[in-house]
Amino acid sequence: MTSETAFIDALRRITTDPAARGLADDAAVLDMHGTNLVLTHDMLVEGVHFLPNDPPADVAWKLVSVNLSDLAAKGAKPVGVLMGYGLMGDTDWDAGFVAGLGDTLSHYGVPLLGGDTVGQPKGNARAMGLTAIGISAGASPPARSGARAGDLLYVTGVIGDGWAGLQLLQQGREEPASLIQAYRRPVALLSEGQAIVPYVHAMMDVSDGLLLDARRMAEASGLALSLNLDAVPLSDTYRSIFDDTQKSRLDAVTGGDDYQLLFAAPQDTPLPCPAVAIGKFTSGNDITIRYKNESIQSPVSLGYVHKVG
Repeated sequence: MTSETAFIDALRRITTDPAARGLADDAAVLDMHGTNLVLTHDMLVEGVHFLPNDPPADVAWKLVSVNLSDLAAKGAKPVGVLMGYGLMGDTDWDAGFVAGLGDTLSHYGVPLLGGDTVGQPKGNARAMGLTAIGISAGASPPARSGARAGDLLYVTGVIGDGWAGLQLLQQGREEPASLIQAYRRPVALLSEGQAIVPYVHAMMDVSDGLLLDARRMAEASGLALSLNLDAVPLSDTYRSIFDDTQKSRLDAVTGGDDYQLLFAAPQDTPLPCPAVAIGKFTSGNDITIRYKNESIQSPVSLGYVHKVG
């Protein structure tokens, strides 16, 4: 198995509990006698999810935020986290990480409940994981698979700033600060997710690239999707550096690291927080991208998929 997709497909054959949602959602949902327990686990690996010279406090922030973002996509309230951490004998880095972890958990009001530590050989890539636990009362949290024909596809915030921040850091640049911050310190939209959840048919967060995640929602829902590239919101800062062209927009929607909320809702739904309609679901099974009122060819890669080697 050489890809994330192939490995997950193999795992699906042994994952039969309905709480796992077929390993096709942001989180598992356990029905605990009327209260939904929402569980998610994400890892960060140096050189894959963060750069070797990223400050350890920022790595801690990102570890917590990307996991809480999965809870936000289910409209869940976080109640605690468990962490797994690889020790490599770098006391200063560990101390910076712990200080950043404390600040991040305090910011979100989430307690650390436990976890595990292991020794890693020096010279290996740093690796750590977090399990986030949340609760969602009432109806079952929305899955990726709930979109309906006629629904509009909405996204919160702006797309592409996280990808842009990574490009700048890889060029040795630390400005503009807003783009660097978007990459190193994404924000989990917990209050927005909890506010939106009563109005949506499907919801997920944007982590691997808007195009890839939008296709995942369409495929899980058994629908086709027409996506308007012109409508995808970009920040003024992004446009000032990368311009506003078909290429720059495709870079933004395939780059990943956005952690905005992507959701399907009926047209003219009065939404409780700002979001932009960027597409529409219809019957069928493909994704069409439109730019300046014309269909364009999909890029070879719709987003980030982990591969081995």
